[in-house]
Amino acid sequence: MNHAITFVIATLCILAICYRFYGVFFTRKVLGCQDNQSTPSHELADGKNYVPTRKWVNFGQHFAAIAAAGPLVGPVLAAQFGYLPSFLWLLIGAVVGGAVHDTVVLFASMKHQGKSLSEVAKSELGPVAGWCTGLAMLFIITITMAGLSMVVVHALERNPWGTFAVFMTIPIAICLGLYEKFVGPSKLATYVGIGAIMACVLIGPHIQGTLLGDWLTLHTQTVSLALPIYAFFATALPVWMLLTPRGYLSSFMKIGVFGALVIGVVFINPTIQFPALTQFIHGGGPVISGPVWPFISITIACGAISGFHAFIGSGTTPKLVDNWKDLLPVGFGAMLAECVVGVMALIAATSLHPADYFAINATPAAFGHLGMSVVDLPRLSQEIGLDLYGRTGGAVTLAVGMSAIFTRVSWFSSLASYFFQFVVMFEAVFILTAVDSGTRVARYLIQDFGGDFYAPLKRIDWLPGAIGASVLACALWGYLLMSGDINSVWALFGVSNQLMASIGLIIGATVILRLSHNKAYMLTCLVPLAYLYVTVNYAGYWMVTHVYLNPAAKGYSLFNAGISIIMLVLGLVILLSALSKWKQLLARAPQALALSPARAA
Repeated sequence: MNHAITFVIATLCILAICYRFYGVFFTRKVLGCQDNQSTPSHELADGKNYVPTRKWVNFGQHFAAIAAAGPLVGPVLAAQFGYLPSFLWLLIGAVVGGAVHDTVVLFASMKHQGKSLSEVAKSELGPVAGWCTGLAMLFIITITMAGLSMVVVHALERNPWGTFAVFMTIPIAICLGLYEKFVGPSKLATYVGIGAIMACVLIGPHIQGTLLGDWLTLHTQTVSLALPIYAFFATALPVWMLLTPRGYLSSFMKIGVFGALVIGVVFINPTIQFPALTQFIHGGGPVISGPVWPFISITIACGAISGFHAFIGSGTTPKLVDNWKDLLPVGFGAMLAECVVGVMALIAATSLHPADYFAINATPAAFGHLGMSVVDLPRLSQEIGLDLYGRTGGAVTLAVGMSAIFTRVSWFSSLASYFFQFVVMFEAVFILTAVDSGTRVARYLIQDFGGDFYAPLKRIDWLPGAIGASVLACALWGYLLMSGDINSVWALFGVSNQLMASIGLIIGATVILRLSHNKAYMLTCLVPLAYLYVTVNYAGYWMVTHVYLNPAAKGYSLFNAGISIIMLVLGLVILLSALSKWKQLLARAPQALALSPARAA
């Protein structure tokens, strides 16, 4: 099993079978989704937030929202352990954990009129659990922004071509937003926007060696400082001016890059050069310092199971579902589709020679201690026109892996540099779109919490409150970004993200126990919850003791240690609240499936 096409065929066959049988069982038997039940999009239709949407349109927007940088970067970093742990976790985690989590969170939110997960937790588990869930969400979205931004930092440092292309997407998106705001939607404007982005990629090499190129040759600390400053202005601007048009343009790039990768894997069929297991499964690796367990499940979140999806599943999507049976393609199906993206990213990384992979993903000092000699990296660096050594973070590795696949076609080598920068720009723009949205969500959460002490803060249109909350949100994740490395920050992101997934499964198990006539169906959530809760707590303990409170470790940080401990305590409080609630529910008969919580009260 050393050819990429084998992985692709196995993945598609396994996921198709699981969708057809387990997905149907979970949505129809466990959740009891019926055609004759009205959804919140119909009950509360307002033409703005609650809008009945065709299932495949809803599938598209939901998939675009959940499939950010996680399924692209996580599998690349986890390739350090070999292809087998990552491949198995992607498949098992997506089916048993991720698809169940996403579907049950979407179901629970819809049963509560499309409210957020913190509101659902407050209704299902009580005010203490609801408050802890809201606070955990604030921590998690903050850490997520730092983790995603770290990937952008290492993709753009010392890369004037990529920095220029990414920077130019800002005025291009603003121009598109202004045009559509005051003139109206236009296919021509979309074509012009896409063409302008492509032109920036083509112009990129000509700025290298110029005064502009020197200005855009930024070091790590400079990029780390620029990102939260940018995020503040992106959050303060109206969504139609930057966030929406850039997200719209990035969707075309995502389709193009992912389509190119699929074509390359199918027709070129590269060889997987990584072994099934590497010597780093017991820990001590240059990319991820911890052992394969629990860190395989922490490093690969999106693509297998991800708590970040709970923000989407209890945000916009539950207000758009037209029919309860649409939960199968929208909730269950979109997660399996994201798993395919993760497998493709894993193939791109493991098709590189291990020495080349570690030369990119490890610092020069760490790589020197491995005793490895690069194989294809000098040639790839020459064809791409960029020094590729020591560019940690995963984004560069994915772009190099994809470029390496296509350079096996003789005529493509002359285009390798353009393709590489296009992939880098695609990743950076897509991540920055998530940063725009995530920082705005963090601002809303800060205002919501602060509003309990000072009422005007709850008004999101109150300018002083909006500016103050935006500054605080950017300062929080900006500090994490400036003070950590990819090892510690991505692990912190992974722990917090998987803790959120555990909370989602806890709430999902509670809803199933309350509504289902068969209490054993609760096991669909309890089985992945048991594994994930133990995994995330052990990973958090390992990072606190071995890294955050270890003065000799590169990621030493009392701040990160404090955040980790607080999050784990919040998760424990929520679990204890759930255990108390489960004891009550097991002692009484379930409520009718057709009733929403408000009507059943």
